[in-house]
Amino acid sequence: MQLLIYLLTYPILWCISILPFPIFYKVSDGVFMLLYYVIGYRKKLVLKNLELCFPEKSEAELLVIRKKFYQHMCDLFLEMIKSLTMSRKEMDKRAVFHNLELLDKYAEENKSVALLCGHYANYEWVLSLGNHIKHNGYGIYSPLTNKYFDRLIKKTRKRNGGELVSRYNTAKFILKHQRENHLSLYGFVNDQSPQVQHTKYWREFFGVKVPVFTAAETLAKKFDMAVVFFCVKKVKRGYYETTIVNITDSSKDFPDYEITDIYWEYLEKEISNQPEYYLWTHNRFKHRDKAPD
Repeated sequence: MQLLIYLLTYPILWCISILPFPIFYKVSDGVFMLLYYVIGYRKKLVLKNLELCFPEKSEAELLVIRKKFYQHMCDLFLEMIKSLTMSRKEMDKRAVFHNLELLDKYAEENKSVALLCGHYANYEWVLSLGNHIKHNGYGIYSPLTNKYFDRLIKKTRKRNGGELVSRYNTAKFILKHQRENHLSLYGFVNDQSPQVQHTKYWREFFGVKVPVFTAAETLAKKFDMAVVFFCVKKVKRGYYETTIVNITDSSKDFPDYEITDIYWEYLEKEISNQPEYYLWTHNRFKHRDKAPD
């Protein structure tokens, strides 16, 4: 069944990916109309999340943000498909990076890096960072249940500069690299919601106490990695600029969870500037009433 779904779906995805950008975004507009006005996919959840995070905004303001978010989300998922066939030249034009010299400095010091970012703007095209750095680039991800699509995503992202590593094997993977003195950069999209029973740390996110992942900080400390934050800005439709912000070159010196706190503060500030570009369909606050005393 997995193979059948893949064989039926892949030709459609490929045909979408080769469309010229003006037509490509017309398709995205059509998907938005269907998703927003006909299906109404998670509209109540998105509004609920926005109300929690921005209680100072009026309902009219929140509804404008919600609509802009859905327009962006459709662009985002179509842009993921576009990655299947995008050229290196096109990718470099549409995903621009600033402060690469910071990573060059860490490479010269033979220091591996933990890169933290959130589900903000285009978190797929930023994997093309691997084409611009001296480190070997790896993205930590959750494998798909459909093994054929999982292989496709790994192949596509590797072609665009980043190799994927299952989050279930991350610690062993990094340990092996450390022993081999393998200069690496590991990208963590670090704003997912962990299971409550496995949560070690809770903190406020937009004033709401939520469980947060701490594995990236733990691994950075264990293997003495530098830590940076990816600050992504959507310049206009189909164009993104990312600034690499230094958090620390000495993660071992930080008290527990301070690096995690800094990451969440950066992410919250990024979202506050342009909230329509965050992935509000995630049920990020589902555990907000379960924090221990």
